[in-house]
Amino acid sequence: MKLETAINNAYEYLKNYNIKSALLDSELLMANVINKSREYIILNLNDDISKKDFNTFQKMINQRSEGKPIAHLMHKKFFWKYEFFVNRHVLIPRPDTEIIIEQVLKIYKNKNKINFLDIGSGSGCILLSLLKERKDFTGIGLDISSHALKVCKINAYKLGVGSRAKLYNSDIDKFSFGKYDLIISNPPYIKNLDLKYLEKDVRNFEPKVALNGGLDGLSEIRKVIKKSSELIKFGGKLVLEIAYNQKQEVKKLLKRNGFYTNSVVKDFAKNDRCIISTKIKD
Repeated sequence: MKLETAINNAYEYLKNYNIKSALLDSELLMANVINKSREYIILNLNDDISKKDFNTFQKMINQRSEGKPIAHLMHKKFFWKYEFFVNRHVLIPRPDTEIIIEQVLKIYKNKNKINFLDIGSGSGCILLSLLKERKDFTGIGLDISSHALKVCKINAYKLGVGSRAKLYNSDIDKFSFGKYDLIISNPPYIKNLDLKYLEKDVRNFEPKVALNGGLDGLSEIRKVIKKSSELIKFGGKLVLEIAYNQKQEVKKLLKRNGFYTNSVVKDFAKNDRCIISTKIKD
């Protein structure tokens, strides 16, 4: 069978299951199966596919039709400038989270030797991208999931920054090691009653612990801000990812815990997404 036929059949099949990116997903999965780039696939649609590869491809397409995320099927996701290994134990890195990287690099453009803490490090996409960008940074990744830390460790090794990244398996409540110039977190911020309305790719396949922000969506953010006020140096920065409708509440929490809000940065859809603050009171 030709690549083109296999891809077209897969596209039609996924479309019937309301997979929005049916064609792109079919091309990406084919590229993954035959170990070529998507560009190669598009330019060589007349190539034949072996029976073994076709069977693997079909299996992946079936899983995709059930909503299994493309990143889980391929065990990888591109974030910032780097490719990260991912599995079902970590949240799949989102493009909106790259805003945190942009802002941190801007803030510390002229500063060296920054020591930072990433609360809820997951795959390590934030922690490791920053260490990759700045050779003079050292970072600590904190996560309550030992499975997530294993994924982060694999990515630290892959990106060659393992010697500057320390990983701890702990809840932020129980963590009291060190003082930091900068604390970063993309905490769970979805109200638990809203979890059922998420797309099935997210709802059925991504870790609930990385999504569930409690009754009001702010329970983890509260913990992160409270503990950060103890762990951050005077004048240090706290950079948080938030939901589009949490700006006012989070600003109040920050003020109550001795932080001054510097700015709120919008994502690509023009929603409030990232809040930057400075520790001004003990």
